[in-house]
Amino acid sequence: MPQMPDGIPAPDDGALPSAALATLAGGAFGLYVHVPFCVTRCGYCDFNTYTLTELGEPGASVSTYADAALRELDLAARELGEAPGGVPVIETVFIGGGTPTMVPADDLVRILARARDVFGLAEGCEITTEANPDSVDETYLRTLADGGFTRVSIGMQSAVPHVLATLERTHDPANVERAVRAAKDVALQVSIDLIYGAPGESLDDWRTSLDAAIALEPDHISAYALVVEEGTKMGAQVRRGELPLPDDDDEADKYELADALLADAGYDWYEVSNWARSPQTQCRHNLAYWRDEPWWGVGPGAHSHVGGVRWWNVKHPRAYAQRVNAGLSPALARELLDERQRYEERVLLQVRLAEGLPLDMLEDDGRRAVAGLVASGLIDGPSAVRDKRVRLTLRGRLLTDTVVRALLAI
Repeated sequence: MPQMPDGIPAPDDGALPSAALATLAGGAFGLYVHVPFCVTRCGYCDFNTYTLTELGEPGASVSTYADAALRELDLAARELGEAPGGVPVIETVFIGGGTPTMVPADDLVRILARARDVFGLAEGCEITTEANPDSVDETYLRTLADGGFTRVSIGMQSAVPHVLATLERTHDPANVERAVRAAKDVALQVSIDLIYGAPGESLDDWRTSLDAAIALEPDHISAYALVVEEGTKMGAQVRRGELPLPDDDDEADKYELADALLADAGYDWYEVSNWARSPQTQCRHNLAYWRDEPWWGVGPGAHSHVGGVRWWNVKHPRAYAQRVNAGLSPALARELLDERQRYEERVLLQVRLAEGLPLDMLEDDGRRAVAGLVASGLIDGPSAVRDKRVRLTLRGRLLTDTVVRALLAI
């Protein structure tokens, strides 16, 4: 007998419980669109991605992707239209991957246009796509800007060739500057994504990447510590002893360097791994995740969450296209979160934000832990006393897991 997926099977029509739909009334709502295509798969990546040589079947190609995504958007609007307030208006859109910019710009605009037609976009809606610097030019980005996109997130990762080689990133570092300049020329906000802690990356290498990113003067910079995931090529290389595991102390030194250099350049941290020039250039879509707001995920393997119901789509683009083309929900399985699970997730996510989380949101065990965390230098004492909020210190950001365990008494 085949093994059932984690969670419970999702209904073919994608119907959500009425209690979950009732939570949408008047609240924020986000749309995520997952584009699973890549030219090559990076050795560290465990996202749901496929190279073009792995695909090519009908319904599983770059050229037909948008049509399948449009069908899921229609399904989403029908289902969420059953909410008491009707279809929610979208506050943020984020197109990620994979490499979304492998899809023609006109197709990304078509997806956005359908979202506008069936949901509506709030005034000032933030609309982002991730981009590989080799796959965009001014013409491509102008098409996005003219179609309503407001923001592009460019995957730089590193400015050092041997680090990019270890990560198996194939883009030309010179194209990062070209992509940023082209995005600015068409009035798109720009975010730069960096990764630190790759095997063989020195502290000076990381400084070089930070200096290069800052010199581009983007509106926003993300810096994520490399995590070696099971099932990836890099995970196998580490297991065989071909590459070392990232070192915690080394990554802590690199995080502190990033925070110092970014602060000096005028970037404020607003989430443990994210810095922005102003509140207006923070990534509102990701803030919605950290604040436990609802979203619908379109595309192969995309996850969604509405009112304590979390579900995920079938992973392979062919299976995804077959289901939506047949008028069925692409959802594979779902889980219903109980109040305890939702509380733990809120603490886990909101404590990562510079705004912190309210003390009165914590259960008794969590509130009792605050004094010890302040004494250990992990939580800002004046903020806890004056504002009644749990806000991480720099040391606390380095030991976020320790803070979360203490607040949840686990």
